[in-house]
Amino acid sequence: MQTATPEQRKVPRPRADALRNRERIVTAAREMFVEHGPEVPLDEIARRAGVGNATVYRNFPDRDALVREVVCSVMDRTAAAAELALAETGDAFEALERFVHAAADERISALCPMVSSTFDKHHPDLEAARERVESQVAEVMDRARAAGQLRSDVGVGDVMIAVAQLSRPPAGTDCFRADPFVHRHLQLFLDGLRAPARSVLPGTAVTLEDLRRP
Repeated sequence: MQTATPEQRKVPRPRADALRNRERIVTAAREMFVEHGPEVPLDEIARRAGVGNATVYRNFPDRDALVREVVCSVMDRTAAAAELALAETGDAFEALERFVHAAADERISALCPMVSSTFDKHHPDLEAARERVESQVAEVMDRARAAGQLRSDVGVGDVMIAVAQLSRPPAGTDCFRADPFVHRHLQLFLDGLRAPARSVLPGTAVTLEDLRRP
C-alpha cells in the first residue's frame, strides 16, 4: 500500500456552505461597523449573519482579522467596479464615475478610518488591496485625461478625499438618512472634473503620497 506523497495530497477546498457563511459574516460586519463602529460585539455580528459565534471565530480569530477582511473586500469591489466599467464601455470617465458611486455604496468613508485606528495599516493583505484600488483608479484617470475627458489639474488624491468627504453624513445625521443625497452630490463633483475646466483650482493636484505624509 502506497502512502501519498506531499505533492499528491490536495488541500481540501472550502465547502460551499462554509464560503457562504464567511460572506454572510463579512456583509453583516460591514453593515454593523458602519452603523455602530468597529467595537460592535462580535456576537451581534454573528446574530445578524445568522451563524453561531464559533463560526465567526473559526473564520476570523480576532476582531482585527475581521475588520481587515471587511476593508479589503470593500476596496476590491470598488476597484472591480471601475475595471468592469472600463471593459464594458471603453469609456474611462464612465469607469471613474462607477468607481466613485460604488465607493459611496460600500460606505468607504465610514470604513477607511478604521484602517489607522484599529489595526496595523501595513498588513500585507491591506497594502495589496490598497495598491489594487489605487492603481486601478490611477489608470482610469490617466486614460480619461488622455482622452480629453478629465481636467488636467486633479490627482487620485483629490478623488479619494472628495469621495470620503461627500459620502460621509453631516454630524448628527444618520448615514442611511443621508443616502438619497450622497449620489446627487457626488455627481456634482464628477461634473466638476470634466474637461475643459471652468476655473483654476488653488494649489496643486493631490497625490496619494500627499495623503500619506504625517
